[in-house]
Amino acid sequence: MKTADGQSVSKVAERLGPDELHIWSIAYDRHQGRNPLRALLASYLGCAPEQVCLVEAEHGRPELAAAHASTLSFNWSHSGERAVVTVGYALRPGIDIERLRPRPRALEIAERYFDPEEARWLQAMDNGLRDQAFLELWTAKEAVLKALGRGLAFGLHRLRILMQRDRVHLRWLDGDDAQAWQLHPLALDRAHVGAVAWRGSPRRLRYWTLADTA
Repeated sequence: MKTADGQSVSKVAERLGPDELHIWSIAYDRHQGRNPLRALLASYLGCAPEQVCLVEAEHGRPELAAAHASTLSFNWSHSGERAVVTVGYALRPGIDIERLRPRPRALEIAERYFDPEEARWLQAMDNGLRDQAFLELWTAKEAVLKALGRGLAFGLHRLRILMQRDRVHLRWLDGDDAQAWQLHPLALDRAHVGAVAWRGSPRRLRYWTLADTA
C-alpha cells in the first residue's frame, strides 16, 4: 500500500508518535466494506489484513479486538465515495465526515435536536451559507459523540459547539469537563467537511491520502 505521494503506508505507520494523530483520506466503495480499513490498520499493527479483528462496542463503535494487545485506537467515517480514518495511541478518537449537499431541513433539525444556542446561530446564518454551517456543526457533534463511544443515542442537545471561522470549540458536554476535550475541523477537499475529537491533551494532526488502487 502506498500514499498518494508514493510513500509506503507501513513506513508512515512506523512514524506515528504518541503526541500525534494520523488522519487518512481513502476512497470508499460500499461493496468493499471494511476491507480497506483493515488493510490500513494492518500496517500499524504489523500483521496481515485478514488478521485484523474488529469488534462492536456496546453502542456500535467498531474497535480492535483485545487479541491485538495494542494501545492503538482508531475511528472512521464515510460519506459518498470518501472515507476518513484517524489512528492514534492511548486515546479513543472520534471522527466524522459529510459530503456537502443541500440540507433543506437544516433549521428544522437544529431546532428539534440541537442545543438552543446552536439553533439560533444557524437561524442567523445567511441562506447560502447555512447548509455548510449545519454540516460542519453536525460533524463536530458527531465526532465528540463517537469519541464518547455513545453515538447519536446520547443526545445531540447534550453538548454545545461554538463555531468560529477555522476553529470549533466544545463549550459544554453534559456530565463531563468540556475543557478536557480537543475538537478540530478536518482539512479535507472542497466537497466534504468533517471533524475529529478526543479527550486528552493536544496532539499534532498529520494528514495522509491512501493511493487509489482501483
